[in-house]
Amino acid sequence: MTIYLDHAATTPVRREVLEAMWPWFTGSFGNPSSHHEVGEAAARGLAAARDSIAAALDCRPSEVVFTSGGTEANNLAIKGIALAAPRGRHIVTTAIEHEAVLASCDYLRRHHGFEITLVPLGDGGLVDPDDVAAALRPDTTIVTIMHANNEVGTVQPIRTIADVARAAGVPIHTDAVQSAPWLDVGLRTLGVDALSLSGHKLGAPKGIGVLAVRGSVPLEPVLHGGGQERGRRSGTENVAGAVGLAEAIRLTARLPADAVGRSRDAIIDGVLGSVPGAILTGHRESRLPSHASFCFPGTSGEAVLLELERRGIVSSSGSACAAGSDEASHVLVALGIDDDTAKTAVRFTLDSSITEADARQVVVAVADAVAAVGSLR
Repeated sequence: MTIYLDHAATTPVRREVLEAMWPWFTGSFGNPSSHHEVGEAAARGLAAARDSIAAALDCRPSEVVFTSGGTEANNLAIKGIALAAPRGRHIVTTAIEHEAVLASCDYLRRHHGFEITLVPLGDGGLVDPDDVAAALRPDTTIVTIMHANNEVGTVQPIRTIADVARAAGVPIHTDAVQSAPWLDVGLRTLGVDALSLSGHKLGAPKGIGVLAVRGSVPLEPVLHGGGQERGRRSGTENVAGAVGLAEAIRLTARLPADAVGRSRDAIIDGVLGSVPGAILTGHRESRLPSHASFCFPGTSGEAVLLELERRGIVSSSGSACAAGSDEASHVLVALGIDDDTAKTAVRFTLDSSITEADARQVVVAVADAVAAVGSLR
């Protein structure tokens, strides 16, 4: 039996989500912008999904913008806020953001003359809010710092960081794609101005996401066309995807984060105790309950992954977006890990189905896989 531990890359679509979506593929298939009953039925379904998501994200329905996923949501937030009513040409972020964030910032630097400040990183990649305060300038247009890191699982003190940014009058965006299944990601709970989510990390299909953005924050659209989503994101809305995302978000409220955290701890403690030289990456305490990540110096991460799969454990070396790259992870390098060690990374990301027996099986498989790879070198 295979144990799938790559939920940070993608999750299976939940049965309840598929069932909620099915009517919007069949009888209620209309374009929500069409002015006839078939289209108006789709519009009502879209509005109901928007209302449900807004309630879960502690924002108004008008502040929910449907996107194609987390990458588009990040692009829209960063480019849209920076270009809509800029105070200047300065962005504050970190070196361990998702590529969608870093590439958006780099686009603004190359094409619009923005300057980028990367705040320092502490233990396990944790950001000190005082360092964010020190990085702010009168011309800072946006702060963008992720809630939880996809590669090492570190959870940032976003509420405190948001308080610092907003006290200075600077809009703040957070990429909450990884934290959404496990942590409270309410827009006002976190104190942020914009927040990105992706459906396929939550048990919804690929191709649907959300940017929640305060109505008071000007937002320049990235996609232009028919003016859907109140002019903020043109394109015919994915009604079935929106309905599925709403159902997936509703179901995440039932996830047993404490139990998953215990399985995570069993894997971390077991691997560190049984694999000589194993290094835990990310912060030990301020960490997603579903995330255990390591480096195994002297091995090849890809070789360890192959040995693990032979033993029935499916995991990854880090971000799926960088899979197959010969480059060391930019996240691990930013945390001070040398390139050779960074290339030995293995990440386990859990869901609610994992049991204590599964955790024990993972620890045994990791010890055996690392030993097998080491014996070949």
